[in-house]
Amino acid sequence: MYTMVRNRVQTAIDRTRLLRRCATLAIAAAGAAVFAAAGLPLPFLFGPMFASLIAALLGANLLGLKLIEKLSRTVLGVAVGASLTPAVVAQLPQFAASLALLPFYLAIIAAIGMPFFHKVCGFDRATAWYASMPGGLQDMILFGKEAGGDVRALSLIHAPRVLIIVSAAPIIMTQAFNAPLIHPIGAPASAIPVHELLLMAVAAIVGWKGGEKVGLFGAAILGPMIVAGAMSLADLIHFRPPAEAIITSQFFIGITIGVGYVGVTIAELKKDVAAGVVFFLILAALAFAFTEVVLILGLAPPLEGFLAFAPGGQAEMTMLAIIAGADLGYVVIHHLARVFLVITGAPIAFKLLRMGKD
Repeated sequence: MYTMVRNRVQTAIDRTRLLRRCATLAIAAAGAAVFAAAGLPLPFLFGPMFASLIAALLGANLLGLKLIEKLSRTVLGVAVGASLTPAVVAQLPQFAASLALLPFYLAIIAAIGMPFFHKVCGFDRATAWYASMPGGLQDMILFGKEAGGDVRALSLIHAPRVLIIVSAAPIIMTQAFNAPLIHPIGAPASAIPVHELLLMAVAAIVGWKGGEKVGLFGAAILGPMIVAGAMSLADLIHFRPPAEAIITSQFFIGITIGVGYVGVTIAELKKDVAAGVVFFLILAALAFAFTEVVLILGLAPPLEGFLAFAPGGQAEMTMLAIIAGADLGYVVIHHLARVFLVITGAPIAFKLLRMGKD
């Protein structure tokens, strides 16, 4: 009897979750259609993102598709890896001076962010510290949780950073840097040899699951990037993933960003989200300052400097670099270095900070 009741309850739950996912997909598809019809940029990213965001803020009980979203990230990982040609690798020593600026960039962010979130916004030290770190959303939430921070607040503070940078970057790129966002994101699947498509699929799955098994941070992107990079350097693949795959990845990543606002209350909007928005403006000012330093020192062209120091996520910055025709190697290396420094250094720095306060 108990088993039968449990199975019925589980079936009802599964049906409800399926309906929520279908509603989410329908709303996202409608958003993409509206953006495409209006001729707006990146319709398959911004359409689903803003449609899901508006629906979430209006109270719709949306539900993302985590597995498909991770698969979408593997596509971008393969796209980056496929761009690691011998010519790009030969350029890596030229990035050293620019990369050396990152520790100073992160130190300034921490020095401003910690007192802002703790003293001004009233968050506890653990929440304030990990809210100020421009690392991966999931990693900062996990570290914050382990340190005793407010997981919900961390999620809502970091979410505006990703949302705003993804929304504002294309405008900045076209208006400030005169970068037309018209570069092809990839060749159609019909133009890519079948064996290369299969190799890319292998790189995506093996890299992702292998990365998770060894505890690689950002495994869904970095694992496929490493495997695809090795294949590219070995002259096995010569294309990025097909345009259809990259468009699909944009669609599901857009949904994920919007769905992150499901269940947000007015109180959370006033405190957590507002704090995230204000801190983003601080980060944006710092990013522009360091971009200017890079330009003055002649370390990179304006567009690459902006994309490399913009405080967005790996997936989002990768997509923007691709459609802008930017130097993907330069941009991605800087974001990988930033995330690596944050993930490895933030927990150690927080322990030292807490010890100093005890």
